[in-house]
Amino acid sequence: MEINLNHVDYVQVGVTSQKTMRLLPAIGRKATQKVAVADHDGVLTCFGMKKGEAVPVFKTLPSQKISRLELGGAQGTPQEKIFVSCGSEVRGFTKKGKQFLSFEANLTETINAMHVSGADLFVCASYIYNHYCDCKDQDYYLSGDKINDIVCLPVERVGRTVPILACQDRVLRILQGSELLYDVEVPGPPSVLELNNQDGGKEGEEVLYGTTDGKLGLVKITESSPVSKWEINNDKRKGGILCIDTFDLVGDGVKEILVGRDDGTVEVYGLDSSNEPTLRFQHVLSESVTSIQGGCVGKENYDEVLTATYTGWVTGLTSEPQQMEAGPGEEVKMSKETQAKVAALRAELEQLQVKVLQGREKYQQSSQSSTAVSAVPVFSVNDKFTLCQDDASYSLTLEVQTAIDNLLLQSDVPIDLLDVDKNSAVVSFSECDSEQPNGNFLLATYRCQANTTRLELKVRSIEGQYGTLQAYITPRLQPKTCQVRQYLIKPLSLHQRTHSIDQDRPVNTLNLVGQFSFAEIHSWVVFCLPEVPEKTPAGDNITFYFQNTFLGTQLEATYCKGEAHFKSDNISTISILKDVLSKEATKRKINLNTSYDINEDSVSHTLKMIHPKLEYQLLLAKKVQLIEALKELQVHEGNADFLIPEYRGILDESAHLLEEYKKQPAHLERLYGMITDLFIDKFKFKGQNVKTKVSLLLEILDNYDLNSLMDFFNEA
Repeated sequence: MEINLNHVDYVQVGVTSQKTMRLLPAIGRKATQKVAVADHDGVLTCFGMKKGEAVPVFKTLPSQKISRLELGGAQGTPQEKIFVSCGSEVRGFTKKGKQFLSFEANLTETINAMHVSGADLFVCASYIYNHYCDCKDQDYYLSGDKINDIVCLPVERVGRTVPILACQDRVLRILQGSELLYDVEVPGPPSVLELNNQDGGKEGEEVLYGTTDGKLGLVKITESSPVSKWEINNDKRKGGILCIDTFDLVGDGVKEILVGRDDGTVEVYGLDSSNEPTLRFQHVLSESVTSIQGGCVGKENYDEVLTATYTGWVTGLTSEPQQMEAGPGEEVKMSKETQAKVAALRAELEQLQVKVLQGREKYQQSSQSSTAVSAVPVFSVNDKFTLCQDDASYSLTLEVQTAIDNLLLQSDVPIDLLDVDKNSAVVSFSECDSEQPNGNFLLATYRCQANTTRLELKVRSIEGQYGTLQAYITPRLQPKTCQVRQYLIKPLSLHQRTHSIDQDRPVNTLNLVGQFSFAEIHSWVVFCLPEVPEKTPAGDNITFYFQNTFLGTQLEATYCKGEAHFKSDNISTISILKDVLSKEATKRKINLNTSYDINEDSVSHTLKMIHPKLEYQLLLAKKVQLIEALKELQVHEGNADFLIPEYRGILDESAHLLEEYKKQPAHLERLYGMITDLFIDKFKFKGQNVKTKVSLLLEILDNYDLNSLMDFFNEA
């Protein structure tokens, strides 16, 4: 990491959305650049820096929430016209703040992604893509899943219009006119797209993408097929990527890749001699980074990485040294400019303290008067509930525009809370009575430290048990107020969408026939499985593929009006679907004809898939049990030289083993539960109740051996 950058705050606007801050092109070679930033209050602010102070160029009046900001202009000229999308309208402003465009796209939903290229405007709502040229309709496309972002290859370089949609179902869709040219599978749901090198690279066909689960990649979009250049996995489990830019920060003629994540991480990747990216700088902010740009803002000749965060802070990571180094016995001498800045900040702070005291007194008087009206303070919450493929858990991220006081988590289904290193809040658990109707399985309170605006939690659910997880968020505001957010725990909650499955596995089949519409069966599948688009797919039928992130088993769902077929190599998956879909049909008074075909080989296949995980967890538990005794022996003997290498290894790794064991609460119980469910489900389809034999099964598991377990399943 050779790059050295220093943190400096410029201004704070309102709460911002993804990709709502841009740097206007510099006027001279050495001049500093102006910054355009838009917020949820509908205000577009443009400012520049002069003598260390942010000087406004223009500021628009509040209006509808601004969801995107892009720069544009005639091809071959500086891209300095500012375009913002609010609701279904696109507005255009000059660099001086004069509005020259107000275009209503006539969409029923809010524009959530936009790209401007010359006279062409590309906008996307949740599932709809529209292309306008000189504000006239050109092309239209209905996507199979939610669109997160859009980018276009540079027309002047590739000679054709190539829009690329980043879609939630882990696919980049490449369009030609109103038709799908082809799609590109990526390793996670893509959240952001940017042209490599800002111009698409050597041939104008290279696109950078970032995913919601934190992966970064580069793909070349040729006329006939995609070429994947490189991909960086998120091994350190950092946040999802919200913004990307490319900028020559070092001044060596090669642009670095700048990345902003939703956990506040800012990264700078440099390219090595073989054009592979390597991390060269990292800085962590306290809230999610919604926009990132490379340029020169604070002082001429000093390049920097400019970021905008969720609560509206526009922050620079500048190459300008922020303080003078002092030698021994010397005092740090501040420049007159810095002294004046400190004095101005002190004066402003004193004024604010006086204002706060006056405001408090006024509030106390008005709240005690006979005509008092209670006003609930409104606050914005940015939340994300996503399935993490790596450890088969759900990550719940909550971000509030003000400091969080406490958070209450309540669940009516059994879930485990997992440890998160980044989380500094103090958690306490309340006793629950799950036996009561509508009883709780989890009540946990997180008390946050001062100035915590972001919390990250991890939970793991049990498939087959479904309900609701609720988060009650209380910020440090007066009067006290609380917002409730709900997250559905689905029956097959640990399954994630995939685009292909292994067709050679032994499968069990569930077939449903009945008087249900395509929309009805789709709504049932949405109820059962995550990552399925809410909107009913176009056409008469659809096939979805899923993989269980915990076990690696798979599921194929094919359905149309009046008919549905589900195939899985795990009997328990079929059993859960059968129970839940029958229940949903009964609720709607729809008569279902259910048939199934069970493959005996699938049971041993599933047990073999569980085997390595179970063996590993049993070994881990055994090692953890030995640690305390081995430590006592070591203290007693003075050293561990007399121990066999295996035990010495356990002592050397004790900290790592304990940490891993702590991170996997109830992991063994979870695996035992899956094997027990598999045992019960196997015989349930044969019409036999084997619950009385579960105690024998648990005995075999306590003295685990794969062959003995498979024999028990076959003999029972």
